[in-house]
Amino acid sequence: MAERNSFHIAVVGATGAVGQQMLKTLADRDFPISKLSLLSSARSAGKKVEFKGKEYIIQEAKPESFEDVDIALFSAGGSVSKELAPEAVKRGAIVVDNTSAFRMDENTPLVVPEVNEDDLQNHNGIIANPNCSTIQMVVALKPILEKFGLNKVIVSTYQAVSGSGAQAVEELEEQTKSIINNESFEPKILPVKSDKKHYQIVFNAIPQIDKFEDSGYTFEEMKMINETKKIMHLPELKVAATCVRIPVATGHSESVYFEIEKDGVSAEEIKALLMDAPGVVLQDDPDNQIYPMPADCVGKRDVFVGRIRKDLDEDKGFHMWVVSDNLLKGAAWNSVQIAESLIKLGLVK
Repeated sequence: MAERNSFHIAVVGATGAVGQQMLKTLADRDFPISKLSLLSSARSAGKKVEFKGKEYIIQEAKPESFEDVDIALFSAGGSVSKELAPEAVKRGAIVVDNTSAFRMDENTPLVVPEVNEDDLQNHNGIIANPNCSTIQMVVALKPILEKFGLNKVIVSTYQAVSGSGAQAVEELEEQTKSIINNESFEPKILPVKSDKKHYQIVFNAIPQIDKFEDSGYTFEEMKMINETKKIMHLPELKVAATCVRIPVATGHSESVYFEIEKDGVSAEEIKALLMDAPGVVLQDDPDNQIYPMPADCVGKRDVFVGRIRKDLDEDKGFHMWVVSDNLLKGAAWNSVQIAESLIKLGLVK
């Protein structure tokens, strides 16, 4: 069979924040596209979007929209994915889904290419893109696991409001203006879109992302816990998470404590390992106040790691600070990267 050199790509949720980043990433990567289908809800159908100098009209996503599509990138909400992803697969497309709809399905690989690219070999038509906060953490932990083993992970996140959608970013901006101008305002979006209380995000930190479970953990925290175990093939790994929303527009930050299996490892050895790790940029020079910050990661595809130091009481324990653009590596770039891996591995028929 002759090797394919261009592909019919569909983007579902093309008008959303992640969908727009997917299109930008496809263009930046000069992805081999023979045909591009831009799809969305009926509400957004008819809008016009430009891609590489050409204007496209957004079409309503329907089952028949996926005829002859090779790879469909989904980022339009879990209910849309549950309804349309199987329809796309029936018509021969491979779906890369950026929602939580299939992440914990045992027959669906949950993939971060730097960590578990080989899991793509076992797909049944749908590949799940992990949660944004999980992605950046496992990229940083994977090389540590491979060389030194891994027993425990405790993570506290400092997550940007763009993780909750464009409306949350607008709310952050409006609240900031209101406080500067000494005007009153009514929070309507965060911590979750529901009929419960909403809190101001500007000059605040909200220790709730998504809804609370009976365990006392939020759904976001459980995503990090369960997804990390699945991606790294470590069902017995001890993982705990506390996820917090902070008044930053883009870029998630994480304080990660981890315990390795090997004795006598130094922080310098961890730094040297991460300096050459795929997808990682080491920024760790305390003497010159060099460390990752969300303001510096926006628009970049890498995971930035710094503040690596040994725990003062636990010989096998270490701390690090991990930052990444949640709309890129946390969503759009990881999805496009999966598509690139599918092509590289010869999995697109």
